[in-house]
Amino acid sequence: MKNIFYCLVAGIVALMFVSGCKKDKTIGNTNVSAVSNLFLPEDGKYIKIASGASGSVSFEWEQARAEDNGLVLYEVVFDKEGGDFSQPLYSVPSDGNGLYNKLTASFSDLNKIATLAGVKPQESGKVIWTVRSSKGINAVSSTQKRVVEIERPAGFTEIPTELFITGTATEGGDDLTKAIKMKQTAPGKFEAFTSLKAGSFHFADRTTGTPSTFSYDGTKLTEGGNTEFTGSTKVERIEVDMNVASYKTTEVTNVGLWFSADNKIWFDLTYAGNGTWEANDKSIVFHQESWGRDERYKFRFTFKNADGSTTTQYYGSANADNSAANAGTPPTYYYMLPVNNSQYDYTFKFNHDFDNKTADIKVIFNATVPQYTHTVTGN
Repeated sequence: MKNIFYCLVAGIVALMFVSGCKKDKTIGNTNVSAVSNLFLPEDGKYIKIASGASGSVSFEWEQARAEDNGLVLYEVVFDKEGGDFSQPLYSVPSDGNGLYNKLTASFSDLNKIATLAGVKPQESGKVIWTVRSSKGINAVSSTQKRVVEIERPAGFTEIPTELFITGTATEGGDDLTKAIKMKQTAPGKFEAFTSLKAGSFHFADRTTGTPSTFSYDGTKLTEGGNTEFTGSTKVERIEVDMNVASYKTTEVTNVGLWFSADNKIWFDLTYAGNGTWEANDKSIVFHQESWGRDERYKFRFTFKNADGSTTTQYYGSANADNSAANAGTPPTYYYMLPVNNSQYDYTFKFNHDFDNKTADIKVIFNATVPQYTHTVTGN
C-alpha cells in the first residue's frame, strides 16, 4: 500500500514537472499597437547637408502600447517617395537600441539614405519614413508616413580609403589590375604624380571585383563615368578631395636638383613613370668655401597652371639644417616635403664619399613609399 502511495506521488510530481516545462516554453503575448502619430520632423521638411558638416536630425513619434504593458521596440524605415515600405531603402532601430520613441539620425546616415534613393551629390530628393513597433517579432507598421527632402553635399557617402587611376589615358592602360595607386594625403584626399596621354580615365576604389568608380564631369567629381584627356602626353599632379568632390590637375614641366652654393639648378631629372624622376651618372662636385666643402642641395619643381602661368615649389628636408649623409643614414633622412625658397635652409647634404664622383639621383613621388623621398646612389 505504501509503495502504491509513493508511486502516485511520484507520478503527480512528474506530471507537474512536464506541465511546468511546457509552460516555460510558451511564448508570452507579443501584441503591440501601431504608432498613431509622427511628431518630428514635420511633413515635407527640407534638410540640407553641407559638405564636411557634422550634425543630426531628430525623428520623434507617439509611443505604442504593448498588450502585456511591457516594453515596445521601434524601428524607423525609409523608402523612396511612392514606395510602400515592403522593401525599404534603409531601416534602423530607434535610440537606446530600439527602446526610445526617438531616432537621432546623423547627417552621414541621411546622406546615405538619399544616396540609396538615387539622389546625386549637390542635388536634392524626397524620401518617406514611418515607424514599426514590435516586441521583437510580429512588427506592426504605423499607418502614418511623412516626407523629408534631403539635399546631398558635394562629397560622397562612402569615402574610399584607397583610390586608383585607370583608363586608356593612364600609364597602366585600361587594365584595372595595373591601375596607378594614388597617395592618400589626408582622410578622403588623394594625389598622384603621373603621366596622361590622349584617351579617357576614371578613379576606382579597388583593383579587383566591381569597384566604385568616379570621374570629373567638368565641374566636380561624380559617380561613374569617364574623364577625357586630349593633346600630347603630359606629366600631371592630380589632386582629388572625395569629401567635397573636388578635382584639380597641374602639369609638372620640370624637376631639377638645386645646389645651394651655386644658387641654381645643377641638372634636370627625367620623368621615368609612376611618379619617379631620374638623373643618372651625374657629376657631383662640392663647392669650395673658406670653411670647407659645401654639399647642400634640394629639389625644385616647376608647375604649369590651368591658366598657363608657371609656379615653382621647392622640396627639401623637414630640418632647417642637417649633417651630411653617410652609409648609415636612415631612409627617413631623404624624405621630401614642400619647403621655402631659402638658398641654404631645409636642404640635404650629400655623402662626402660622392665629392668629385658621379651618382644616380632618383626622386620618388608615388604611393609605394611612406613619404615622398629620393635616393642618391654612388657609381
